Amino acid sequence: MKKQMLDILACPIDKYYPLELYEMSTNADIIMDGALFCSKCSRFYPIIDEIPIMLPDELRNKNNDMQFLQQWKDKLPGKIANEAKPWHL
Repeated sequence: MKKQMLDILACPIDKYYPLELYEMSTNADIIMDGALFCSKCSRFYPIIDEIPIMLPDELRNKNNDMQFLQQWKDKLPGKIANEAKPWHL
């Protein structure tokens, strides 16, 4: 995902803008792996292989979300690693 995309992305659930960006792996101005966080609804959206996964709750793969959290738990802030809602509970 190019960093400039952050200017046009909003939370698909509540349309909140701007989203917070957390970068784990980058290549120049491209985010290879990271996370987007909506501070209004406390949901996170993973960025995997340059692609932001911004699906509504019913289309999200919970196992993939949990695997992402486990893989990056040391680099993610606590509000994502411990408190974020990857899907509606």
